[in-house]
Amino acid sequence: MAQKKFRDLTEKEILALAIASEEEDGRIYGEFAEGLRDSYPATAQMFEEMREEEVVHRDRLMAMFRERFGDRIPLIRRENVKGFLTRKPTWLTRPLGVNVARRQARVMEMEAARFYDKAVARITDVSIRELLNKLADEERKHSATAGDLEEKHLTKDARAEEDESHRKLFLLQFVQPGLAGLIDGSVSTLAPLFATAFVTHKSADAFLVGLAASIGAGISMGFAEWGSDDGSLTGRGSPWIRGATIGMMTTAGGLGHTLPFLISNFHVAMVIAVVVVAIELTAIAYIRHRYMDTPFLQAAFQAIVGGTLVFLTGYLIGSS
Repeated sequence: MAQKKFRDLTEKEILALAIASEEEDGRIYGEFAEGLRDSYPATAQMFEEMREEEVVHRDRLMAMFRERFGDRIPLIRRENVKGFLTRKPTWLTRPLGVNVARRQARVMEMEAARFYDKAVARITDVSIRELLNKLADEERKHSATAGDLEEKHLTKDARAEEDESHRKLFLLQFVQPGLAGLIDGSVSTLAPLFATAFVTHKSADAFLVGLAASIGAGISMGFAEWGSDDGSLTGRGSPWIRGATIGMMTTAGGLGHTLPFLISNFHVAMVIAVVVVAIELTAIAYIRHRYMDTPFLQAAFQAIVGGTLVFLTGYLIGSS
């Protein structure tokens, strides 16, 4: 895309760029409000009021443009000017993270104030300079304005409700698929790994089987999660993120007790692998206790029983 340096823009082009920037910022705030309304209604209302403020800025700029240059406004966007940061379209990010939206809003406010400061230095028309200076001052106050809006809309009860929604979304999008992958990788790969180990008594053979089982299980679980639910109705988030999470955690769970078999001494490798399995099962129990409200002893018992049964299956098959 052809770009023009900011210092080469005319006053007409600078004003047109300011209009397009305010329109884009207002649209982004509107998309934030729409994307957060179901789970974070108080924050959504805050962004709606910020959108309305951007609309006022745009209208003031358009009135100034008509007065100075007429009704035909050149279509100049940030990406047409060197030095502006490109922004990822917010409609590609669903569900929208509330903390991501708040961080981006702060960045947008700083960028807008910086733009107006630089624009004033390029403008000679007194009326345009006066307007841009006022807008620069208002943009610098946006952080305080956002704080006031948060205080207004995010009451103690509203924040508690949104924090609970955030926790549930985190569980659905990351913890549940990650835990499922860790369980599958840690438990399902035990049987082929230890069966091979007890059959061959060779670390290298056990390592190759464990590596293949871990990667294969990770790919299988990842694609299964990706194809099971697109998240549009359940609110479980992007299928790509969930698929990647469960796939990587499945592979990691299997590799944990596979890597010790890089040790050439079979007996040492076996002892370390068993210790790693115990650590993995304890981690699974802790995660279930921490995020799924499962009593720790119950979670530990279930993990140990399941892991032991799979381990014995591998041992019996490998020793037969």
